[in-house]
Amino acid sequence: MSADHVSLEWDERGGVTVHMDGSPQSHVQPDDPTLLVFEYVQHLALALDTLPAGPLGVTHVGGAGLTLPRWVEATRPGSPQIVLEPDAALTDLVRAEVPLPRRHRIRVRPVNGLTGVAALKDDSADAVVTDAYAGGRVPGELVGTAYVSGVARVLRPQGLALWNLADEPGMRWVARVVATVAQSLPHVALLATHEVLKGRRFGNSVLVASAEPLSVDALQRDVARANLPTGLRHGAALTRLLAGARAFGADGEPSPPPPEAGRWRAR
Repeated sequence: MSADHVSLEWDERGGVTVHMDGSPQSHVQPDDPTLLVFEYVQHLALALDTLPAGPLGVTHVGGAGLTLPRWVEATRPGSPQIVLEPDAALTDLVRAEVPLPRRHRIRVRPVNGLTGVAALKDDSADAVVTDAYAGGRVPGELVGTAYVSGVARVLRPQGLALWNLADEPGMRWVARVVATVAQSLPHVALLATHEVLKGRRFGNSVLVASAEPLSVDALQRDVARANLPTGLRHGAALTRLLAGARAFGADGEPSPPPPEAGRWRAR
């Protein structure tokens, strides 16, 4: 089984990196799904860990190697999860070569995020995780008001909406995403490595949003214990980042294209 635009690269530790169109999309450690290699996936997991103990109803927009759904299943067994991934060839290849664990409750639907979220019931998810890229960029439709309002509708009152975002130094596109999301989910925070938050390099950040106040103290404790140089922006510090940022309209705008290899640092 193969897909021309997808490749799987196995390493000496038994892990596999999923590449799409030549770019690494996710890493899976089949024997230990709690091992998260990519920094942004660790940040997503930190945020999910602030939710109450027990199984979680999670909707994932974007599938790739199904890394985070595997982690949720391993850390919160029995969690009902929906993955919205329109690339059926990618899903078929991953499931054939890197099978999901037995008795999992992960259901993959071959639809895009905007369509898939619109079909979900109100108050049906404890978390909605948006981690989807096309050509190395976050599609504009996944940060527009039409999509954000759909995510807010699907979330339970104290649920979390998470976005994996990528931006240039200065984070002006991310600031516009935060301004857009805050219109529907007013309690927001941003997780990223210190280099990204300080504007030293192109990179990923995780937006955390909710209709109810976030567990900021829990997030700060987890960030302090993280095995990577992670920072948290919220409150006044995040307000400064948002200065002058205009919210997107219904369709949003895609994230900036990634720089050429070797040019990710600003200084």
